[in-house]
Amino acid sequence: MKQCIILTIIFIATLAAFSSAQAQDIVGRWKTIDDETGKAKSIVNIYMQDGKYFGKIDTLFREPDEDPDPVCDKCPEDDPRYNKKLIGMVILENLQKDGDEWDDGSILDPGKGKVYDCKMWLEEGNLKVRGYLYFLYRTQTWYRVD
Repeated sequence: MKQCIILTIIFIATLAAFSSAQAQDIVGRWKTIDDETGKAKSIVNIYMQDGKYFGKIDTLFREPDEDPDPVCDKCPEDDPRYNKKLIGMVILENLQKDGDEWDDGSILDPGKGKVYDCKMWLEEGNLKVRGYLYFLYRTQTWYRVD
């Protein structure tokens, strides 16, 4: 009976640690909110590849008068994403886990065609995404999608 109780405790502790690690991971789908308008813009799928984190646009939320399947016509012409469709486009690149943050990567703002240095961190279960250029920055809050 003692062994059964000990095994149950070990199992519960392992499950709790696994669940906590999963909750602290950024891999998955996130609803992006524009920090200037407060409107939902897209769903970005963050994934890991070769030890680094990337994110691509899965879904766009568009107004009735907007092109439902736009291209990145504001991207620099020398960027391989220039004039490519936004849906399926990788906008987060090369982020690395560093303690409680993910940084040393970049993020593309396809609406402005600008690429910024990027870092992210979890805050109350939401993802804080900061794009910055020197000392200027913008921070968005992204929400996990089931």
